[in-house]
Amino acid sequence: MTCLRLILGDQLDSGHSWFRNSDSEVVYVVMEVRQETDYVWHHAQKVIAFFASMRAFAAELEVKGHRVAYLAIDDPKNRQSVPDNLSDLARTYGATRIEFQEPDEHRLDQQLQDYRTRAPVTTVRVPSEHFYTERLEAGALFDAQPHWLLERFYRHLRIEHRVLIDAKNKPIGGRWNFDAANRKAWRGTPPEPPDARPSHNHAALWKTIRNAGVHTFGNPQAEAFRWPLNRAEALQQLAHFIEHALPSFGDFQDAMSATATRLFHSQISFALNTKMLNPREVVARAIQAYETGQAPLNTVEGYVRQVLGWREYVRGVYWAKGPRYLLSNHFAHRRRLPSWFWSGATRMRCMAASIGQSLEHAHAHHIQRLMVIGNFSLLAGIDPLHVHHWYLGIYIDAIEWVEVPNTLGLSQFADGGLLATKPYVSSAAYIDRMSDYCKGCYYDKSLRTGPRSCPFNSLYWAFLIRKKDKLSSSPRMALPYKNLSTWSKQDVDAVLQRAEDVLANLEAI
Repeated sequence: MTCLRLILGDQLDSGHSWFRNSDSEVVYVVMEVRQETDYVWHHAQKVIAFFASMRAFAAELEVKGHRVAYLAIDDPKNRQSVPDNLSDLARTYGATRIEFQEPDEHRLDQQLQDYRTRAPVTTVRVPSEHFYTERLEAGALFDAQPHWLLERFYRHLRIEHRVLIDAKNKPIGGRWNFDAANRKAWRGTPPEPPDARPSHNHAALWKTIRNAGVHTFGNPQAEAFRWPLNRAEALQQLAHFIEHALPSFGDFQDAMSATATRLFHSQISFALNTKMLNPREVVARAIQAYETGQAPLNTVEGYVRQVLGWREYVRGVYWAKGPRYLLSNHFAHRRRLPSWFWSGATRMRCMAASIGQSLEHAHAHHIQRLMVIGNFSLLAGIDPLHVHHWYLGIYIDAIEWVEVPNTLGLSQFADGGLLATKPYVSSAAYIDRMSDYCKGCYYDKSLRTGPRSCPFNSLYWAFLIRKKDKLSSSPRMALPYKNLSTWSKQDVDAVLQRAEDVLANLEAI
């Protein structure tokens, strides 16, 4: 009566009810497969992190008395496909039942649903038990509304789960949102906390990955791998963040610097998205820091909004809108990514720093992703599907359910405003205000035209001019369009020409 239980690479949740008791008739199945390494081109650190974490999780299960069947990427018996391996293992173990936790991606969800119709044994799906919300909860709340406002969803969850709420269902501190207090630029004070993440040597694993023929990009940093790769390390990183970084997180969560790649961000997103950490314990630790005076309310609320609010919200969008959301392209953009997205070799210092950091560390924080790389991609008319593939591959924490709405909806406005009430675009002024990137740049942040003018400036104004029919009616775009109304025809023509020159020479900028 053996039962196989499939554990996917982002289901490393030791708190799942599956693991409360050991059962000699249950075999947990963990597999490294080319199906998962090859569907998009991944950063080397992302592949290493998943495989190393999966191996560590399997080893922990065995120590706790569970039976485990582990298929490594180079195992001769590995069919490199989840369904094929499950069928082979079912025969090997004489299994009469296969169970799997609900996947968090449409691709795997559909594959396993299809497999249920042809599996050699009874196949059952069980809940993942990880998220605050059910898959379709956000969709039910918003129903057919044209705009899904995060604030409504966030307040609903705050009340339902009693998070920073008083006895009268009012927000602690009298305000639901302290975002206006969380937009300070960082000028070096307070200093960036030390990097307390562990250092792993995964040179042997990296060699195995390469020998197996897996194609990756980016710096593997295999001999000094700095990401938490098991629950104990993730908890240590969370504790370090709460003590040393959370107090300043709120103030500087949108700040960027060429000299500090981590600033006050938690570095737990990979652990959270692979379920080594539970969002409830992360939120609870942040609230505890506020209640004990370790961190101010504006910073704790800002962090809670990211975990309880935004993270659950984008998952709701992902499941409500389905696979067709990937085809969203509101502006009909078709341009390809410049080759320097894989090298960082551009004279735009902000892009070189943000992409270079991504290639080096498989990570960049949300404003670098949104207001530098994403901002440029939208202004340059890059095909949002190409942008999606790049984001999904390069970032260690990018799993499709969280990455797709962030990229297509928030960053590229490809859904036409379902997720965001305005495109997140800007000229160089915003980047200069929130970072030190413009200092020493080849381009002049103050110029809109001319060969040394910042490409963000001409692309931004050209974007507004060309998309006026789709954007000018938005109240949130009133100010820039009011500015544009004062321009002479000569000014308009000059900025359009500079934008054309930039786009015609994207590889060289």
